[in-house]
Amino acid sequence: MKIGLILEDHDGAQRWLRQVLLDVFPAMTVSTAMGLSAANEKLEHLSAAGITLDLALVDLSLPDGTGIDFIRALRRREPDCLSVVITIHDDDRHVFRALRAGASGYLLKQQSQQELAGRLSGIVNGEPPLSPAIAHRVLATFSQSQEEQWDPMTPREQEVLKLIAKGFTLSKVAESLNVSRHTIAGHVKNIYRKLEISSRAEATQQAIRLGMI
Repeated sequence: MKIGLILEDHDGAQRWLRQVLLDVFPAMTVSTAMGLSAANEKLEHLSAAGITLDLALVDLSLPDGTGIDFIRALRRREPDCLSVVITIHDDDRHVFRALRAGASGYLLKQQSQQELAGRLSGIVNGEPPLSPAIAHRVLATFSQSQEEQWDPMTPREQEVLKLIAKGFTLSKVAESLNVSRHTIAGHVKNIYRKLEISSRAEATQQAIRLGMI
Protein backbone atom coordinates (compact mmCIF):
# COMPACT_ATOMS: atom_id res chain seq x y z
CA MET A 1 0.00 0.00 0.00
CA LYS A 2 2.11 2.89 -1.31
CA ILE A 3 -0.32 5.34 -2.93
CA GLY A 4 -3.62 6.34 -1.34
CA LEU A 5 -6.44 8.75 -2.16
CA ILE A 6 -9.06 10.22 0.16
CA LEU A 7 -12.26 11.48 -1.51
CA GLU A 8 -13.97 13.52 1.21
CA ASP A 9 -15.46 17.02 1.07
CA HIS A 10 -14.90 18.04 4.71
CA ASP A 11 -11.47 19.32 5.77
CA GLY A 12 -11.71 17.91 9.27
CA ALA A 13 -12.72 14.46 8.06
CA GLN A 14 -9.94 14.57 5.45
CA ARG A 15 -7.30 15.25 8.10
CA TRP A 16 -8.73 12.58 10.37
CA LEU A 17 -8.78 9.94 7.62
CA ARG A 18 -5.30 10.89 6.46
CA GLN A 19 -4.01 10.25 9.97
CA VAL A 20 -5.81 6.90 10.05
CA LEU A 21 -4.14 5.86 6.79
CA LEU A 22 -0.70 6.96 7.93
CA ASP A 23 -1.15 5.14 11.25
CA VAL A 24 -1.76 1.93 9.30
CA PHE A 25 0.55 2.53 6.33
CA PRO A 26 3.29 4.95 7.50
CA ALA A 27 5.10 4.97 4.15
CA MET A 28 1.98 5.73 2.12
CA THR A 29 1.78 8.85 -0.05
CA VAL A 30 -1.74 10.20 0.43
CA SER A 31 -3.60 12.54 -1.95
CA THR A 32 -6.94 14.16 -1.17
CA ALA A 33 -9.88 15.41 -3.22
CA MET A 34 -12.93 17.40 -2.15
CA GLY A 35 -15.25 16.23 -4.92
CA LEU A 36 -15.86 13.85 -7.80
CA SER A 37 -14.31 16.01 -10.54
CA ALA A 38 -11.22 16.71 -8.44
CA ALA A 39 -10.81 12.99 -7.72
CA ASN A 40 -11.07 12.14 -11.41
CA GLU A 41 -8.43 14.77 -12.18
CA LYS A 42 -6.14 13.25 -9.54
CA LEU A 43 -6.65 9.86 -11.14
CA GLU A 44 -5.80 11.30 -14.57
CA HIS A 45 -2.60 12.88 -13.26
CA LEU A 46 -1.51 9.70 -11.51
CA SER A 47 -2.16 7.62 -14.63
CA ALA A 48 -0.28 10.10 -16.81
CA ALA A 49 2.68 9.81 -14.45
CA GLY A 50 2.52 6.01 -14.55
CA ILE A 51 1.54 5.84 -10.88
CA THR A 52 -0.91 3.16 -9.77
CA LEU A 53 -3.36 3.89 -6.99
CA ASP A 54 -3.42 1.20 -4.29
CA LEU A 55 -6.20 2.34 -1.95
CA ALA A 56 -9.02 4.88 -2.08
CA LEU A 57 -11.18 5.94 0.86
CA VAL A 58 -14.40 7.22 -0.69
CA ASP A 59 -17.22 9.22 0.89
CA LEU A 60 -20.58 8.69 -0.79
CA SER A 61 -22.15 12.16 -0.46
CA LEU A 62 -20.19 14.67 -2.52
CA PRO A 63 -20.99 18.21 -3.67
CA ASP A 64 -20.75 17.27 -7.35
CA GLY A 65 -21.93 13.67 -7.44
CA THR A 66 -21.71 10.41 -5.59
CA GLY A 67 -18.75 8.34 -4.50
CA ILE A 68 -20.36 5.33 -6.15
CA ASP A 69 -19.65 6.90 -9.56
CA PHE A 70 -15.99 7.22 -8.63
CA ILE A 71 -15.85 3.63 -7.43
CA ARG A 72 -17.22 2.45 -10.77
CA ALA A 73 -14.71 4.58 -12.70
CA LEU A 74 -11.88 3.37 -10.49
CA ARG A 75 -12.82 -0.26 -11.00
CA ARG A 76 -12.60 0.23 -14.78
CA ARG A 77 -9.32 2.18 -14.76
CA GLU A 78 -7.53 0.67 -11.77
CA PRO A 79 -9.00 -2.81 -11.24
CA ASP A 80 -6.37 -3.70 -8.63
CA CYS A 81 -7.06 -0.63 -6.49
CA LEU A 82 -9.08 -1.22 -3.33
CA SER A 83 -12.02 1.16 -2.94
CA VAL A 84 -13.25 1.46 0.63
CA VAL A 85 -16.38 3.46 1.39
CA ILE A 86 -16.18 5.72 4.43
CA THR A 87 -19.60 7.19 5.20
CA ILE A 88 -22.38 7.83 7.68
CA HIS A 89 -24.90 5.87 5.59
CA ASP A 90 -25.61 2.37 6.89
CA ASP A 91 -28.86 1.54 5.06
CA ASP A 92 -29.25 -1.29 2.53
CA ARG A 93 -29.63 1.05 -0.44
CA HIS A 94 -26.24 2.68 0.05
CA VAL A 95 -24.43 -0.44 1.25
CA PHE A 96 -25.42 -2.76 -1.58
CA ARG A 97 -25.17 -0.16 -4.34
CA ALA A 98 -21.60 0.54 -3.24
CA LEU A 99 -20.66 -3.13 -3.03
CA ARG A 100 -22.20 -3.85 -6.42
CA ALA A 101 -20.30 -0.89 -7.88
CA GLY A 102 -17.05 -2.54 -6.83
CA ALA A 103 -16.31 -1.32 -3.31
CA SER A 104 -13.87 -3.62 -1.49
CA GLY A 105 -15.01 -2.47 1.94
CA TYR A 106 -17.52 -0.32 3.77
CA LEU A 107 -16.66 1.59 6.94
CA LEU A 108 -18.78 3.92 9.05
CA LYS A 109 -17.53 7.28 10.22
CA GLN A 110 -19.18 6.68 13.58
CA GLN A 111 -16.29 4.36 14.47
CA SER A 112 -13.28 5.63 16.37
CA GLN A 113 -9.94 6.30 14.70
CA GLN A 114 -8.53 3.22 16.41
CA GLU A 115 -11.39 1.03 15.17
CA LEU A 116 -11.03 2.27 11.59
CA ALA A 117 -7.28 1.70 11.69
CA GLY A 118 -7.87 -1.83 12.90
CA ARG A 119 -10.28 -2.57 10.05
CA LEU A 120 -7.92 -1.12 7.44
CA SER A 121 -4.90 -2.99 8.80
CA GLY A 122 -6.62 -6.25 7.91
CA ILE A 123 -6.25 -5.41 4.21
CA VAL A 124 -2.67 -6.72 4.17
CA ASN A 125 -4.03 -10.13 5.22
CA GLY A 126 -6.77 -10.08 2.61
CA GLU A 127 -9.54 -9.22 5.08
CA PRO A 128 -12.29 -6.98 3.65
CA PRO A 129 -12.61 -3.81 5.77
CA LEU A 130 -16.20 -3.85 6.99
CA SER A 131 -17.66 -2.12 10.01
CA PRO A 132 -19.30 -4.71 12.31
CA ALA A 133 -22.79 -3.31 11.65
CA ILE A 134 -22.24 -3.58 7.89
CA ALA A 135 -20.83 -7.10 8.13
CA HIS A 136 -23.90 -8.21 10.09
CA ARG A 137 -26.18 -6.56 7.54
CA VAL A 138 -24.46 -8.28 4.62
CA LEU A 139 -24.53 -11.66 6.32
CA ALA A 140 -28.19 -11.26 7.26
CA THR A 141 -29.07 -10.36 3.70
CA PHE A 142 -27.32 -13.28 2.08
CA SER A 143 -28.55 -15.74 4.67
CA GLN A 144 -32.02 -15.25 3.26
CA SER A 145 -33.05 -17.28 0.25
CA GLN A 146 -32.38 -15.96 -3.23
CA GLU A 147 -36.11 -15.89 -3.85
CA GLU A 148 -36.79 -13.83 -0.75
CA GLN A 149 -34.01 -11.35 -1.35
CA TRP A 150 -33.94 -10.67 -5.08
CA ASP A 151 -36.64 -9.80 -7.53
CA PRO A 152 -35.30 -11.71 -10.56
CA MET A 153 -35.73 -10.50 -14.09
CA THR A 154 -38.18 -12.36 -16.30
CA PRO A 155 -36.86 -14.04 -19.48
CA ARG A 156 -38.34 -11.20 -21.54
CA GLU A 157 -36.68 -8.57 -19.33
CA GLN A 158 -33.37 -10.37 -19.81
CA GLU A 159 -33.89 -10.22 -23.58
CA VAL A 160 -34.61 -6.49 -23.36
CA LEU A 161 -31.55 -5.85 -21.18
CA LYS A 162 -29.31 -7.74 -23.59
CA LEU A 163 -30.53 -5.68 -26.57
CA ILE A 164 -30.24 -2.38 -24.69
CA ALA A 165 -26.68 -3.28 -23.73
CA LYS A 166 -25.90 -3.90 -27.40
CA GLY A 167 -26.96 -0.33 -28.20
CA PHE A 168 -30.49 -0.89 -29.49
CA THR A 169 -32.92 2.00 -29.10
CA LEU A 170 -36.28 1.28 -27.46
CA SER A 171 -37.93 1.38 -30.88
CA LYS A 172 -35.43 -1.12 -32.27
CA VAL A 173 -35.90 -3.39 -29.26
CA ALA A 174 -39.66 -3.26 -29.76
CA GLU A 175 -39.26 -4.05 -33.45
CA SER A 176 -36.89 -6.92 -32.74
CA LEU A 177 -39.23 -8.49 -30.18
CA ASN A 178 -42.37 -7.65 -32.17
CA VAL A 179 -44.06 -5.69 -29.37
CA SER A 180 -44.95 -2.04 -28.83
CA ARG A 181 -42.46 0.59 -27.73
CA HIS A 182 -44.71 1.25 -24.72
CA THR A 183 -44.35 -2.39 -23.65
CA ILE A 184 -40.55 -2.17 -23.92
CA ALA A 185 -40.53 1.06 -21.89
CA GLY A 186 -42.37 -0.82 -19.13
CA HIS A 187 -39.82 -3.63 -19.22
CA VAL A 188 -36.96 -1.12 -19.01
CA LYS A 189 -38.56 0.54 -15.99
CA ASN A 190 -38.79 -2.85 -14.24
CA ILE A 191 -35.20 -3.72 -15.16
CA TYR A 192 -33.88 -0.46 -13.74
CA ARG A 193 -35.87 -0.98 -10.54
CA LYS A 194 -34.72 -4.57 -10.05
CA LEU A 195 -31.05 -3.82 -10.75
CA GLU A 196 -31.18 -0.48 -8.88
CA ILE A 197 -29.73 1.41 -11.84
CA SER A 198 -30.76 4.59 -13.61
CA SER A 199 -29.00 4.78 -16.96
CA ARG A 200 -28.22 2.85 -20.15
CA ALA A 201 -24.53 2.85 -19.23
CA GLU A 202 -25.28 1.12 -15.92
CA ALA A 203 -27.56 -1.33 -17.75
CA THR A 204 -24.67 -2.24 -20.06
CA GLN A 205 -22.35 -2.74 -17.07
CA GLN A 206 -24.88 -5.04 -15.41
CA ALA A 207 -25.40 -7.03 -18.61
CA ILE A 208 -21.63 -7.55 -18.85
CA ARG A 209 -21.46 -8.53 -15.18
CA LEU A 210 -24.27 -11.05 -15.68
CA GLY A 211 -22.54 -12.54 -18.72
CA MET A 212 -25.24 -11.50 -21.18
CA ILE A 213 -22.81 -9.86 -23.62
